[in-house]
Amino acid sequence: MKFFEEKRREVMVHIEKFMLEKMHEYLKPIDTIWQPSDFLPDSSRETFFGEIKELQESAQGLSYDLIAVLIGDTITEEALPTYESWLTMVQGVSRDEESGWMQWTRHWTGEENRHGDLLNKYLYLSGRVNMRMMEVSTQYLISDGFDIGTGHDPYRNFIYTSFQELATNVSHRRVASQAKKDGDTLLSKMCGVIASDEARHAKAYKYFIEKIFEVDPNEAMIAFEDMMRKKIVMPAHFLREVGLKIGQTFGHFTDAAQRLGIYTAIDYVDILKELIEDWHIESVSDLGESGEKARDYIMNLPNRLLRVAERMKNPMLEYKFSWING
Repeated sequence: MKFFEEKRREVMVHIEKFMLEKMHEYLKPIDTIWQPSDFLPDSSRETFFGEIKELQESAQGLSYDLIAVLIGDTITEEALPTYESWLTMVQGVSRDEESGWMQWTRHWTGEENRHGDLLNKYLYLSGRVNMRMMEVSTQYLISDGFDIGTGHDPYRNFIYTSFQELATNVSHRRVASQAKKDGDTLLSKMCGVIASDEARHAKAYKYFIEKIFEVDPNEAMIAFEDMMRKKIVMPAHFLREVGLKIGQTFGHFTDAAQRLGIYTAIDYVDILKELIEDWHIESVSDLGESGEKARDYIMNLPNRLLRVAERMKNPMLEYKFSWING
């Protein structure tokens, strides 16, 4: 075990220099990147109340399911303190504040933090949401922990973040499209810029894993297989409301997303296919017997999951969220 931990530390040190070289491509300058106030009504202007009224009128056209998905996405984004502390515990991440990986974690966190800020303020102003119930769910999600099956292993963590950033890109992009159809162009723009951030961050984590495959292909392949056997769970899989047990609300949230086509079982398969292609899984060399078996499992998995996904029926609307007014 110590041998594998030490090797992972060495690999993290090795790829850190590549990360630092590319960091400016994957993260934007703080002074020029968008901020929540760029999209929201300005309370210092005389037009403030008129802008809020316009925002609320547009929000009234959003479907119940879309509001539910948007709230779930917002709570997920606001649980950022959990994700930041999780990344700082990964093997090979020096606790030195000036280390490369700590720089990455802080700057990535700073960009992600804007997402929850923006969506929270929008929902507050929209008048559609019971903010206290939503805030309770956010605090629960942070307090209940964050078990995603990766432990402190950097390989599994970066495989997870690669998948997850792609998934959040899909979700925010689809919410943007649906909001536009429902007549809310402001929400569409907001979710569009958030989706763009997620796509950029996905490229970063995919790049980190690509570099890991170059120097430790067998263990990287085994880690990929292990994460896919466990299934990639969403950060909000512990989501709950007042009076409910851990995770009880999550299924209703995913049902709403499935009904609207915001994030579906087919999307899960498509993301897996994208990672297989981007990491050139079929042509990875220098694998041992365990790595070859892992590759076989991964290559056969999309078709197996697709058959399951195609048999799934769309869940019926049968749940009322405490988050949504009326």
